[in-house]
Amino acid sequence: MDLKQAIRARHAVRSYSRQIVSEQEIHRLLEAAVRAPNSRNEQPWSFAIVQNRDLLQRYSDQAKALLRAESNTESPASRALLHSQRFDVFYGAGTLIVICGRIDDEHAEADCWLAAENLMLTACDLGLGTCPVASAVAILNSAPVKAELTIPRDVAAIAPIVVGYSDEPASFPTPRAAPRILSFRR
Repeated sequence: MDLKQAIRARHAVRSYSRQIVSEQEIHRLLEAAVRAPNSRNEQPWSFAIVQNRDLLQRYSDQAKALLRAESNTESPASRALLHSQRFDVFYGAGTLIVICGRIDDEHAEADCWLAAENLMLTACDLGLGTCPVASAVAILNSAPVKAELTIPRDVAAIAPIVVGYSDEPASFPTPRAAPRILSFRR
């Protein structure tokens, strides 16, 4: 797949098969991620990978509980989804790759999201689905979860990305609005 095809084909997958992503594929994704541009070549990223379904379920339940506690302005549909026992913030994916960055690096968040885009485009090229899961950031940065995933105290979970084999029917490129150009000065 060429780059233009990957950019058009990549979309958020929210339903995954039980097939597990291989360690070799994960390493290919990480190799692509670390090729991302980054400020001052600091390369602030590090990675935590979870393929344990029990852990993923526990983190999903904890994230939902935290979201429920904070969601007094969410829409009725969002509240219903959060209260559903079947809803999984990781959409049933068997692999979570958490891109982490040093908290003392003011550019780490942007750099980690650039790494995430490289990872997601490479996953698309490999026939894998991905979805960023921002709703899991708070729980992944809780002290007990950071300790469990051996994420150091001076590092934060920034970009959690689920990866797996899509269980959804093949889709067409996600529609996008034309670019809104605020200014174009010559």
